[in-house]
Amino acid sequence: MVEVRRNQPPNIPAGLVLRICLVIVGVALSVLLVYELRKPITYLFIAIFLAIALARPVAFFEQRMRRGLAIATVYLLLIGIPIGIGALLIPPIVTSVSDFAGNVPSYVTDVQDFVNKNDQLRKINEDYDVTRKLEEQAGKLPGKVGEAAGTLGDIGAALVSGAFAMVLILILTAFLLGSGKRWYEGFIHMHPPERRDRLRRVLERSAGAVSGYVAGALVQATVAGVSALILLSILGVPFAAALSLIMGLFDLIPVIGATIGAVVIGVVTLFADFPTATIVWVVYSIVYQQFENSFIQPQIQKRTVDVNGFIVVVAVLFGQTLFGILGALTAIPVAASIQIAIREYWEYRAEQREADSAVSTAGG
Repeated sequence: MVEVRRNQPPNIPAGLVLRICLVIVGVALSVLLVYELRKPITYLFIAIFLAIALARPVAFFEQRMRRGLAIATVYLLLIGIPIGIGALLIPPIVTSVSDFAGNVPSYVTDVQDFVNKNDQLRKINEDYDVTRKLEEQAGKLPGKVGEAAGTLGDIGAALVSGAFAMVLILILTAFLLGSGKRWYEGFIHMHPPERRDRLRRVLERSAGAVSGYVAGALVQATVAGVSALILLSILGVPFAAALSLIMGLFDLIPVIGATIGAVVIGVVTLFADFPTATIVWVVYSIVYQQFENSFIQPQIQKRTVDVNGFIVVVAVLFGQTLFGILGALTAIPVAASIQIAIREYWEYRAEQREADSAVSTAGG
């Protein structure tokens, strides 16, 4: 008679179960902590990115003055540029909105005259009373501009909050610029001597990719803004300087920024000299973007970050989805840093395999 043995459940030690539970709880608490601290972590990430990007300008001024004064000089330039851009952009925008609101009734009158001269449009207007409804809404528009004060107040509160966050980020960046080198060397010496050179090389190449990308992006945006300024001035579009600044700022956003800027300026040309200015601007935008995507951007990326075009698009999509505009702006240098780390790891593994093979050969 064959004895049938039932499968006994495995005997799992209680200590192992306890360790697994503690690991799960620890991971859950870590994820919760990161989620709760997501805002200061984001600020710290931005500060690190800015510190790396500003390291080269600080080093340039440090050759001529003390490091503290060099950091202060770079900060003055960093703060002064946005203030200057705002002083150039805000007055024309406010004036344009006010003028548009005041001229809407005359625009409606022009539409009515055009409709009345066209039999088909006149029939549609008689059926649906389009122009009367437009006239009613146009009469309400100046009053609605005043009602927008509440919305502007909300926007102002958001701007104050954003300014406070920017101050915190700049303070963190200043600390990183002032003490970052000492922390950097301390981090390097925490690792075994045989790994320090490789780690130093990875960090320096990653920092070079970040600063090089920022410099390249600024050059690319400058080219886009200057070329837009020249064309808009030739076409006689009002506020050409402000619009060219908008084009340059949008061009800083990878992949889609130039298209967004071109659309914004294209809308303005509709009120400047339609259809001539609009047609010329559309043709120029298409040609320039092809030139930028095919020549300017690849050359800059090749000289600074050396990242494949497919990886650029994927990184920007991932970065924008996870962190919005900030993620899109920093996606390419982050992808370049990851690529550098992977290449160094592959080289390290190849060296290890060669060393193991040499030992095996010598032993045999």
